[in-house]
Amino acid sequence: MSSPVLYNCPPSGNCYKVRLFAALTGISLDVRNVDLAAGAHKTPQFSALNPWQQVPVLQDGETVIWDSQAILVYLAEKHGTTEWWPADPGARARVVAWLSVSVNEIQHGPADARLIRKFDYPLRYDDVTTASARTLTVIDRYLADHAWLAGDGPTLADCAAYPYLALAPEGGISLDAYPALRQWLGRVEALPGYISVEA
Repeated sequence: MSSPVLYNCPPSGNCYKVRLFAALTGISLDVRNVDLAAGAHKTPQFSALNPWQQVPVLQDGETVIWDSQAILVYLAEKHGTTEWWPADPGARARVVAWLSVSVNEIQHGPADARLIRKFDYPLRYDDVTTASARTLTVIDRYLADHAWLAGDGPTLADCAAYPYLALAPEGGISLDAYPALRQWLGRVEALPGYISVEA
């Protein structure tokens, strides 16, 4: 049985979320890089996989999933990793809340700062640094009382939030003022199977 294909771009934090989860759980993926600079994501073939013309995309036989959060949920459901994607409704809702934070507060703060500094995106840097400060303060206060984002151990919430928080310094966002957040980053990095964004 062949591994699901992950259409990937190495610098993308959203693609990294999927690769990180797969590495932490031992899920095999056939990673195929998409040359965004050459416009490979805008071809008719790729657009048929994802009409938004974005990575990541997961193709598992006839099943095609786009959006990194949806891919995380799909892989966790398929592989029965209940510690990462709990069956209990309350526990699952807590994970979903952090999946939402990862594509809202984290995306429009540290992730957007990285887009500006690393990829020259036309966004207002002052706006994203203000948003980043609020987001990082809230997360740091939360992590001062919680070892993990959504439970007693790591879940999809941690995989979804980790990349753009860990990569915040690439956007000029210092993590020096957020000790609890930095300790949490260390806990993620100490997990068996952990890979860096460069892997």
